Amino acid sequence: MKIVTIKDPNEKRAIARTVLEGLTEWFEVEESREGYIADSADWTFLAAKDDDRVMGFLCLKETGNATVELAVMGVLKEYHRNGAGRALVEKAKEVARADGYEFMQVKTVKMGMYEDYDKTNLFYISCGFKELEVLPLLWDEANPCQIYVMSLK
Repeated sequence: MKIVTIKDPNEKRAIARTVLEGLTEWFEVEESREGYIADSADWTFLAAKDDDRVMGFLCLKETGNATVELAVMGVLKEYHRNGAGRALVEKAKEVARADGYEFMQVKTVKMGMYEDYDKTNLFYISCGFKELEVLPLLWDEANPCQIYVMSLK
């Protein structure tokens, strides 16, 4: 497995589409999924590859002069629990540090709402993210937004 930076906007969108359409448990709302696919072209884009096969991807976007957000991430189900996600996060931390960021944040659905998102929460915590706050109405009542942060220093 290798983690590569993708620069071409069309390749970014194609990878994002392939992965996110394979993960509808997490990306079931078509409008949101299409938004991530479109926006990925403008973000820092890392892809995990096994030979030439894409395993997953991660996008970073600036949210402040010292902070970058892990805006969207997905690993195809057949590659879950094999280190691809962790390798993407580790590379993202390295890239963000090199770009001068001091903090990284990620938003997900609050723990205890849905089993699939509980797994996501536990993954982020295991990567070193810490709970910052819950914004109960950022998305909607059924999906309270949990914000996690980490220092990159």
